[in-house]
This record gives sequence, structure tokens and C-alpha cells, in this order.
Amino acid sequence: MVIAGACHCGNISFEFTWEPEPSEIPARACSCSFCAKHRGVWTSNPIGVLRVTIADPRLVSRYVFGTCTAQFHVCARCGVVPLVTSSLYEHIYAVVNVNTFNNVEPSLLSPSLVSFEGESVESRLARRRRNWISNVQFVEPTMAN
Repeated sequence: MVIAGACHCGNISFEFTWEPEPSEIPARACSCSFCAKHRGVWTSNPIGVLRVTIADPRLVSRYVFGTCTAQFHVCARCGVVPLVTSSLYEHIYAVVNVNTFNNVEPSLLSPSLVSFEGESVESRLARRRRNWISNVQFVEPTMAN
């Protein structure tokens, strides 16, 4: 399944290839203050492929807080956060916000509330390496004719 997603204005867009075809997609609502305020609900498939396109990089803010081990990619034009990345051992891992999906039936989403409060940095990074999307590609936008 190829999942298309984007921020509201389309400046940050992605294609997320999820193999094999999912019978359900976990949708984890993080309880941290940033995710709660932005209504971030995240998913990942460690063997998936994520291709991110940023039309205008000047309109992307990368926000970090807390342990400073993850970057929230915020569109400065519309304010939406479609993805979070974490650079570990010179490798990029990511999760995507299910609220930015364009072509997924909501009934396919399996929501849950998660809290990472009290998790050590080492445990957090190990969890990301295990569970986050490990094939993340930032690609140049194609020019429309």
C-alpha cells in the first residue's frame, strides 16, 4: 500500500510504502505536551519506505524539545506537523502523522494513547531503531510542466 500524505498547504508531502498490505495501521496518540497541542497521532512500519518531498525548504521549521533527540518537521505556512525524524548513528528514522494521510480509510486506523514519560534516552533511541521507519528518503520536488 502506498500512503500519500501532506501538510495542509502541501509544502511537506510524503509517500509511505507499507508492505505487506496492512489489515490495520497503529495510530499512536502521544501524550507529550507538544503532540497533545498539535493532535499528533503517529505511525510507522520499520520495513516501510518513506519518501519525503519539501517544495520550499525555507517554509519548514524543525522543532526539538525535551531530550532533543527528535525533530518535528513543522510547515511554517500552514502549521501542520506531518513527520518526525530522529538521526541515530548517522541514519535517519521517522514516524508519520496519520492525520496528514490523504488516501487511507479511517476504519483502517487502530488508535491508542501512548506515554513515554520516564523512558530513559537509551530506551527511547533503541525503541526508535526497532519501530520507526528506517528507510527515509528526502527527495527533490519534481517540476510541473
